[in-house]
Amino acid sequence: MNNLVIASYKTGQYIGKAGEERNQMVLLEVLGVKTHPWQGDLHNPKQADVPFFQERRALSYGEKTWVPVHTIKNYEGELPDYNESLKDALNQYIKKLEADGSPWAKRSLECLYSLEKDYKLD
Repeated sequence: MNNLVIASYKTGQYIGKAGEERNQMVLLEVLGVKTHPWQGDLHNPKQADVPFFQERRALSYGEKTWVPVHTIKNYEGELPDYNESLKDALNQYIKKLEADGSPWAKRSLECLYSLEKDYKLD
């Protein structure tokens, strides 16, 4: 039986194992990245000119975090390699932002290019 799930944490989506449940939250062990977290100020979405433009890393392999139970769905399919899933999620987000071309997208890309070096995916 496949006990893998997809869960949302902040603005990213992850593949992992669901563990303990408490107070409408589930402890997720991260095994893959489905969607890379958004960049910038979440209180002012898609705005480049904000006091603090936040760079958000994806959760690491094996990292455990509490996620809302309502964000969890069963994951069907093979578990991807963590680094490959991170690279794919990052590249999909980069392509989307490159097509956007807005000032917010350009600032987001700067964050992602920095994170890409930091992740050491090659």
